[in-house]
Amino acid sequence: MDTENNNSKTTIKNPINKIIRERSAEIVSGGNVFYNPVQEFNRDLSISVLNVYFQQLLKERSSISKKNNNNKKDSNGNADDVNKTVEGEEKESPANKVYKAGEKYEDGLRILEALSATGLRSIRYAKEIAGVKEIIANDLSKQAVEAIRENVKHNQVEHLIEPSHADAMTLMYLSTTKEKQYDCVDLDPYGCPNRFLDGAMQSIVDGGLLLVTATDMAVLAGNAPEACYVKYGSVPLRMKSCHEMALRILLHCIETHANRYGKYIVPLLSISADFYVRVFVRIFSSQAKCKFSMSKQSMIYQCTGCDTYTLYPLGTIKPNPTPSNPNQVKFGIPTGPPVSEHCEHCGHKHHLGGPIWSAPIHDKSFVQQLLSAIQSSPLDELGTQKRLVGMLTVVLEELEDVPLYYTLDKLCCVLKLEIVPILKFRSALLHAGYKVSFSHAYKNSIKTNAPAAVLWDILRCWNKRHPVKEERMIDGTPIKAILSKPCTRDYEFDNIHPEANPKSRKQALSRFQANPTPHWGPGTRATIMIGEDKIEKSHRNQNKKQKHKAHDTNNDGGKGPEDDEEETQKSKQPKIETTTSTPNTDDCKMES
Repeated sequence: MDTENNNSKTTIKNPINKIIRERSAEIVSGGNVFYNPVQEFNRDLSISVLNVYFQQLLKERSSISKKNNNNKKDSNGNADDVNKTVEGEEKESPANKVYKAGEKYEDGLRILEALSATGLRSIRYAKEIAGVKEIIANDLSKQAVEAIRENVKHNQVEHLIEPSHADAMTLMYLSTTKEKQYDCVDLDPYGCPNRFLDGAMQSIVDGGLLLVTATDMAVLAGNAPEACYVKYGSVPLRMKSCHEMALRILLHCIETHANRYGKYIVPLLSISADFYVRVFVRIFSSQAKCKFSMSKQSMIYQCTGCDTYTLYPLGTIKPNPTPSNPNQVKFGIPTGPPVSEHCEHCGHKHHLGGPIWSAPIHDKSFVQQLLSAIQSSPLDELGTQKRLVGMLTVVLEELEDVPLYYTLDKLCCVLKLEIVPILKFRSALLHAGYKVSFSHAYKNSIKTNAPAAVLWDILRCWNKRHPVKEERMIDGTPIKAILSKPCTRDYEFDNIHPEANPKSRKQALSRFQANPTPHWGPGTRATIMIGEDKIEKSHRNQNKKQKHKAHDTNNDGGKGPEDDEEETQKSKQPKIETTTSTPNTDDCKMES
């Protein structure tokens, strides 16, 4: 992960330099600038997306060029001359041109990496993306920019990368004119990216690609809803689908920034991986299409008893054809809440969260192109290629028109049931005529178009085979309220449906990554996250109080009985705890 180092003070360079190698790039570091090897997956994915995006961009340019050429008319009415001109231009069109990585092209991508740190990501972009015009590697830290210059020179990519020492927001605000705008803007900050989004929207070309990472998962996953509202303009809920909700909150935030300037977003790929979320969205300008944004955002009602959720869009769209415009639509506001005061399943009240992005979070056609590219040369040599193939395969299998998901372990936990085998539960849904898929964000996820009433009905049917103990059937609990209702039908568990076991699971693809290192996580600002020169802060402060006590004991010659009695009295005093800031380890942990 890359970060912006706000420390402007001059620091003494570490005389012991290290060469850190990641595929085609090498960076020379003395231990003063941030580098996290766990983020190699992030960088590999970004390189793959940019390569496929550029190929898509060339096709769009070629299509526009052909359209313009077809509209050309010879002033003398000589169609043969026009056809010859069109054929000649097609031969020289960008679509037929071969682009190579490491070379500069005037019609290539102009990329801004706003928070570069060591410059590793920019160097890999320069060496591994075919069709680059210029890469601006920017950082606020003077020391980081010096490291970028050294690394750019070391990797011999001075012709493609321009180091920049500036505040990222100021740099983007100074790049709002058409000749200065960027084709791609990459934002990978330490924590929340919201303060960079306004400048990014103004400095990116129409149809440009915005790449955004957010690592403040505790905030996005519902541990601090008040902080999430301040940062992202949305209230998260503590639920098992918190990782997909984090993606949808980030997309909602990006969309609201885009709408201020008459722009809207089209998500190409949105992933939750390791300790962060990463989205790849295209930015387009259209005041007319911005009107559809309201219907792409939804509020969420979540039951406090059984965790059943209901999405409620902020706007509605109805067809309103006219003779002159058959595709005309009418925008409206929905009426009344979609739920009653008490949950229809268990009788408990609801929490209200949102708004979140409720439209599709992936472009399946783009993901298919991306998967094909990763499985062919030269992207098949990426260090995390196997994991990329596994995750993108799961993404292709996801139901795109079903926001969020349930988890099988949580559903069974609510009713204190023996957990249903995942294939049997999926088969029951498929045999009943519903669709079901996994989510790339959670291993035991149930993403389905079946209503919540069907899910509880399936579990009631399962309860007949594996009944809950009678002493658990207590009045006022979700268990009693849900299991007391009769089953509406019998569901097929034993006959496994052919589609119950998806391709990604059959082939045992690397779908959900395990923690790759002992000190895995987002790391610390401005530190090298490898080697033994740096001791992680949590390890350095381990048993810190005990060490101080031992030191004081040695200096004072030990403690007397009065000290022991005083400590005993302190230990008996009640502790005051608050629940508003306590992290929810179940809902917010990064699943492997």
